Parts: sequence; structure tokens; C-alpha cells
Amino acid sequence: MTDTPRTFGQQLGRRSWAEPWKIKMVEPLHMTDRAARERALADAGYNTFLLRSRDVYIDLLTDSGTNAMSDRQWAGMMVGDEAYAGSENFYHLEDAIHRYYGYEHLVPTHQGRGAENLISRTAITPGQFVPGNMYFTTTRLHQEMAGGTFVDMIVDEAHDPQDRSDFKGNIDLAKLDALVKREGAARIAYISLGATVNMAGGQPVSMANVKALRSWCDTHKVRLFLDATRAVENAFFIQEREAGYANKKVAEILKEFCSYTDGAWMSAKKDSLVNIGGWVAVNEFALFEELRNLVVVFEGLHTYGGLAGRDMEAMAIGIGESVQDDYIRSRIGQVRYLGRLLEEWGIPMMEPIGGHAIFLDARRFYPQLTQDQFPAQTLAAELYLDSGIRAMERGIVSAGRDARTGDHNRPKLELTRLTIPRRVYTQAHMDVVAESVKAIFDQRDKVTGLKLNYEPKYLRFFQARFEPI
Repeated sequence: MTDTPRTFGQQLGRRSWAEPWKIKMVEPLHMTDRAARERALADAGYNTFLLRSRDVYIDLLTDSGTNAMSDRQWAGMMVGDEAYAGSENFYHLEDAIHRYYGYEHLVPTHQGRGAENLISRTAITPGQFVPGNMYFTTTRLHQEMAGGTFVDMIVDEAHDPQDRSDFKGNIDLAKLDALVKREGAARIAYISLGATVNMAGGQPVSMANVKALRSWCDTHKVRLFLDATRAVENAFFIQEREAGYANKKVAEILKEFCSYTDGAWMSAKKDSLVNIGGWVAVNEFALFEELRNLVVVFEGLHTYGGLAGRDMEAMAIGIGESVQDDYIRSRIGQVRYLGRLLEEWGIPMMEPIGGHAIFLDARRFYPQLTQDQFPAQTLAAELYLDSGIRAMERGIVSAGRDARTGDHNRPKLELTRLTIPRRVYTQAHMDVVAESVKAIFDQRDKVTGLKLNYEPKYLRFFQARFEPI
């Protein structure tokens, strides 16, 4: 084990790669001192979501809406058709989604949770179950608010951070069969398939698994809907790991994957390289009619869905850029570069490295802390104190409480996410991040954890406040 980070190329025994873009505009960053960070973190209640961005050096809180847009996207913003109805940019977006994702009918929304709200309200009858491959926070809340009950059907390997299986995002069909045997197929609203699986560390779903799910759903007359937020990244993993796909373009793989589903919702703020926007798209016209009618209530007319025309144009262009093989290879390559630096130093993390983030394993990072001392939240706080780098918790805080017992939901995974925005940071920034993680890992025995002192009713990880134990 070495104390000197090696380049990505040196690790692989070949010459380094470079990002397939050059920089035209810069935004200055500034580094604060530790005393200033201690004050800022205390003011934020030790919750990195409550920090002001001006107090953050390298922002790895999320990859949602934090992307750098291309010159073509910025040029597209200048030709926004801001008509209230029938914007030309809507039809450009509709064409892009049909071309690259394959769905027939599109309803735009202001962002992903707007789409989650619409699909939950139209496709769930109160009392039904929604099986899926590990929950996502806002998705599950919308499903519950529509009267559904989410049931985790992900393969068992997903709950083991050290398991290196290729497709830890897969749904276990035996678990689906057990649910049908217990509750009946009529009580299943739809299968909620996330690709990749954020809460499992950005782990992918195989093409074989989605094909098997399609067959299962046809047999049981159950719909299959996709959370396509990071489906482009998922397609890259299929290209890399699954037999028969190595010589196919990411764009081809993405479209085939989507073809086995009945529809999808998406936060375009991730894969599609924009700062705002989302959509829900389906093949069934009757369901589209319901979605198109309901979007007017919550978002806006069905040809803008809460978005400006310029934002739809940027999204349409970003969709095309997102499926370029050189781009997605470099995007995931940057995440792997950071991950492999950390691996050299023995930093515990979710394995294998996922598509959009490094997920540090806070249980192994701080074995002296119980889950009630919020080890993942603590790790995010310590990272900020050391260097001004902002990360986020994905563990017991994000999991919320059991509505029946009032106790914490206790996930097996207790992770701190270092999320890499697209086309924003350089390898030098990743070196700084790796060195900061190592610095706090070297001091891990001195950490005593946090306790809650404020908890909101919904999605508590956004606004909860803590204090040191």
C-alpha cells in the first residue's frame, strides 16, 4: 500500500485517459479554514444539506442538477420557444425521448419527483403493493402517499458492501413469486425498477434480469415501470459486463433495455446533463391520457409540464450527448479514478464501484459507532470539517421511521455518498477528495458520533439537525 496516489493509467498499466471536452468557462472556488467550517457546520446542525454553497469547497452532495452544460445546450437555451401551449421545444424533447428511450407518449415535469407523483397517483390503488429493487427516498414517499406499500425485492447481494457481483441491482424473481403467493397478483400495482440503484451504491441491473421481469409481468398481468434517472449509466455496465453487448453502442443498449418496460419516469437532472427537468413516458395511451390530464393540476400544461421552453431544449440536446460512448466512459472513469485511489489506501466502500458516486461504508469506517449514533451522517460531517468537501448520508437517516412503530427504519447499508457531478470537476479535484477521506480515516478512532435534535415529518435527511455526542 502506497501513500502516493497513482494516476488512473498507472493503476491499469497503460497511459491515462482525458475527459472528452475542454473548458470554456470557469467558476472560482475558495477554500475556508477549519474554524470557519466548524462554525458553518454547527449553524447547519451538522447536516450537509443545510450548509450554504458559499461555504463549500468541492461539492459532492449530489449529481442532481449540478451538471455542466455543453456549448450546444447553452446555444439551445437561446432558442427557447416560451409559448404557453405547443412549444416547439416540447416536440424536440418528445422526439429525443422517442429516439433514445423508445417510449410513445411523453409528459414533461419540472423534475423527477413531479413525475413520481404523477405515476404514483395514476397507477396505484390504495392498498396495493409496489415491489422494487431497493427504495429511493422520494419515490417511496410518493408511492406511500398514493396508498401503496413498497416492498424491497432486490437480490440479497445488494445488502453486502463487500460482495463484488456484477449486477447487484437485479430484482429477485423468487421474492416476487412469494409476494404473489401471499397477496395475489391483483394487489401489485406495478414493478418499480430502478437502473442503476442509487441506495445500493449505484449498482446496475442486467439485461437478462429486465427480460425475465418482462416475461414475469406478462404472465401475471402486472406493469413494469422504470426509474430511468441513471439508465444511461446502467447501459454502460451492461456493455462492459454482460455477454453479447460488448460491441453494441450504449444508445442501442439503452433503447433495448427500455423496450422491456411499459414506461418510465426520470429526473433529467442526472443523466440528461441539465440543471432542471424531468418526465414520465408510457406506451399505453389510456394511461397517458390520465397522466396528461393530471399534469395540468400539479405541473402545468402537458406541453411544458412546469418547464421553460429553453429548459426542454437543453434537455433534448443533453439526452443526445448523454448516450455518446466516449462521454459515458469518461463519466464513469472519473468515479472509478477516485474509487481506485481509495482502494489503495484500504478505505471501506461499496463494491464494486458504481456509476455516479463512491459510497463509503460508514459501518466499517466507524465500527465503534452504533447505527443510532448515525455513522454515515458523522462521516459526512467529518469530511466537511477536514477539507470543505460536501458529501451526504445514505443510511438510517435517509431510511426514515416505521409508520407503525415509530422506530427508525434500520437499513443494512450505512453509506456516505461522494457524488460526482457530470463534466464539473477534474482529476486534481478527485485527488484532493481522496486525500481528505484518507486523512479522516486515519483519525477514525477519535470520532464519537451524532445525535438528533430536530426531525421533520417527511424526508428527514433534507432538514434534520444534529449535534455531537
